[in-house]
Parts: sequence; structure tokens; C-alpha cells
Amino acid sequence: MEKTCFFIGHRDAPDSLAPELDALVERHITEYGVGEFVVGRYGGFDALAASAVKRAKARRPDVRLVCLRPYHPAERPEKTPSGFDGSFYPPGMERVPRKLAIVRANRYMVDNSDFLIAYARHPGNARELVEYAQRREWRGLLRVEVLGQP
Repeated sequence: MEKTCFFIGHRDAPDSLAPELDALVERHITEYGVGEFVVGRYGGFDALAASAVKRAKARRPDVRLVCLRPYHPAERPEKTPSGFDGSFYPPGMERVPRKLAIVRANRYMVDNSDFLIAYARHPGNARELVEYAQRREWRGLLRVEVLGQP
């Protein structure tokens, strides 16, 4: 069965994370059997993560890159971004208020992924989601990797 990895991080993530992301993506493919990577598109870390997966896809075309859509496609129609294989709108999100959509979509992915790669250096939604994910990891439900930890 194909495994899924989700990315979450701050919008102000530095470009210097790119080499570490490349190595993590490669390891998740080769050692952990990840075939699908899911990433949003609302910040710097999302862009860095998507670029790392696109570079891996150049060597491994069977790997899929999926764009997480927190807003209903009928409400906010968007084309699938260049280099992505498709998009995903989590079930049940229709009833979620717009201001909570990104947080809920991200939480859905943590609950339904095998792996999480994160960058969460300061307080905010990314850090809260990482702490939630780490509680799932403790119970053996998810593997979490956090970049830039002191």
C-alpha cells in the first residue's frame, strides 16, 4: 500500500532548508515507501516542500505530488499548480467556516497520513499542528520529522 507524507510549516521558512528537504524526501521514498506527498500552497515552506518533491519526481516519475485544497473547489476554483499531479479537498470540509479551513484541512492530513515533515520554529498554527502530530507519533500512528530544531 502506498504511503503518504504531508508537509506543514511556517510561511517564512528560509531557502536554506532546501538541501535538508531534498534529503528527507529522498529518504521517505527509498526507506519508508512514500509514494504520495501532499502539500498546501500558502507559504514559503509549502513552496520549498513542493520544489523538493518536484526534484525527486524528475528522478522518480512514479512519485505523486498532490496539492491540498482547504477551500471548496466550487467556491474557490483554482487550476492544479504546475508540477502537481492533482489536488485534494478533504471530505466534510463543506461545513467548516472559512477562517478555520486551512487549520482543519491540515489536521485532516495529519490524521490521514503516514508521515509528516514540518518546519515549526515559533508559535502558531504550524507549531500547534506539530505538537498534535507528535502526540499521534507517540501512539505509533504517525512518524514526524521536524526541520531546524535547535
